[in-house]
Amino acid sequence: MNPDLIILNANILPMAQPGDRAEALAISGNRITAVGASADLAGLARPHTRVIDADGRIVLPGIVESHLHLFPGSQSLRFLQAGEIAGFDALKSALQDYSARTPDDEVLVAQGVNFTVLGENRPITRHEIDAMLPDRPVLLQAPDYHNAWANTAALVAGGILHGADLDNAEVEMGEDGTATGFLKEFAAYLPIMALRSRGGRENLGIDGVNPDSVTQDERDYDKQVLRDGLAHCASLGITTMMNMDGNRYQLELLSELEAESDLICRIEVPYHFTAGEPVDNLDIADALRRDFSSDRLWSRRIKLFMDGVLDAGTALRLDDYPGQPGNRGTRLHDPDTFEAVVTEADRRGFQIAVHAIGDGAVNAVLNGYQAALASNQTEDARHRIEHIEVIARDDVERMRDLGVTASVQPPHCPGEGAFPREPTTTLIGEGNWPRAYLWRSLTQAGIPICFSSDWPVAPLSPLQGIAWAVNRTPWRQDLKDERLSVEDTLRAYTAGGAYAAKCEDQFGTLAPGMAADVVMLSATGDIEAVDWAATQVDLTLMDGQITHERTT
Repeated sequence: MNPDLIILNANILPMAQPGDRAEALAISGNRITAVGASADLAGLARPHTRVIDADGRIVLPGIVESHLHLFPGSQSLRFLQAGEIAGFDALKSALQDYSARTPDDEVLVAQGVNFTVLGENRPITRHEIDAMLPDRPVLLQAPDYHNAWANTAALVAGGILHGADLDNAEVEMGEDGTATGFLKEFAAYLPIMALRSRGGRENLGIDGVNPDSVTQDERDYDKQVLRDGLAHCASLGITTMMNMDGNRYQLELLSELEAESDLICRIEVPYHFTAGEPVDNLDIADALRRDFSSDRLWSRRIKLFMDGVLDAGTALRLDDYPGQPGNRGTRLHDPDTFEAVVTEADRRGFQIAVHAIGDGAVNAVLNGYQAALASNQTEDARHRIEHIEVIARDDVERMRDLGVTASVQPPHCPGEGAFPREPTTTLIGEGNWPRAYLWRSLTQAGIPICFSSDWPVAPLSPLQGIAWAVNRTPWRQDLKDERLSVEDTLRAYTAGGAYAAKCEDQFGTLAPGMAADVVMLSATGDIEAVDWAATQVDLTLMDGQITHERTT
């Protein structure tokens, strides 16, 4: 063995078994060749070997980002990020500054705008945005990425000031017969996003469609957007990601980047099966799986949406929304069609991931998975449910019995992560709080769990996500503490993600023979005492390649 790189004097968490620790590891080519004591591995160095003295720093397996939207997230690096902005004056100032910096943009896009940015009892309307910036089209995207608000100029330019006839989306109308500015679900604000001359194609995968035509300049622009996004991911310690929107166009772009040696993170891109598609469209997924199947880029998953989001009242629930008699949200797939789709996808050997936020949606997804299991008797399918913000207690046991993986996002927990408590906790209803964001309860029930961000819905940084996860407090004193231990939280961002992807024999742990996916952090000492929000990524290796190295 002739190592290319050896890390010594580290606090290594291999993540293979609880409590495992090591001091050193060696890498040859793209594989880990040894993990052990510094005294034993130091002597393996050869003249060409790079030796890094970690000086006690924490070393982890590469982060597995189990749920993100790479293309929209990469494009979001060019937009105004408004998640930390509060108040009319602050938002107005930020928009005007952004407008001055981007005089040629057809639409000014601000992302992460909270529903309560103007105050809990002051809704965002087109008139409010007009008072901030009336002369240029402005689109404010909510943190959930499902909803947005537009000013009058944007509504006029997008042709939706007087409404639009949409399926599973809504341009909210006022008493005067014109749009209020609130746009529910992506299809409602797509006409405004489409006004942009640069970009716009990054969102098509959310609906599973491809651009009609793309010039070479546009293709080159999109590839650079993705390069920037991949570099951003690597700088945060991410080595593998599970994309949660998909089309052939994205896969083609990423395949070209791989051929150009620019695909510096592994990525799975699913086939997005949208409501209303015939089951036979799974043939398209078969073609994607056949055409994209390298070690760094593959398509072996079907992604579906069962419902919307809580803040817009479109998450599907088992009871009515508080103060909204008769409203239990929106179900996007009828039971018979959904069961037919997941049963056939399961028969074809696809993993399945379904967005389900409300307890009604989780229940409906489990019904589909149960039908698939009864029909196919598939072993170890590891299908997933994404988000699981509220779940019925009986369905916790069903998840375990069906072998379903919980894919959840620490930044989503309102008031404890990236988003304010209101209006989400009120919309959940205090009586349902004991069934909301049950990370610890799910794992204690024996359900596999993986953590992620849902970028650009929430900030991407896994270290910030870890901080939110381990510092979470109950909303009410009598509620159960739903935090995982620090080590189990780290596992949910590493080995847990690899397990969910059926790749635990390839990455996610640090052991001889595993892929050389390694992250070295700036923090030292006991992991229980680390300030995770202040910690930085000093080094990222993916497949033995240094993809990020922080300079001090």
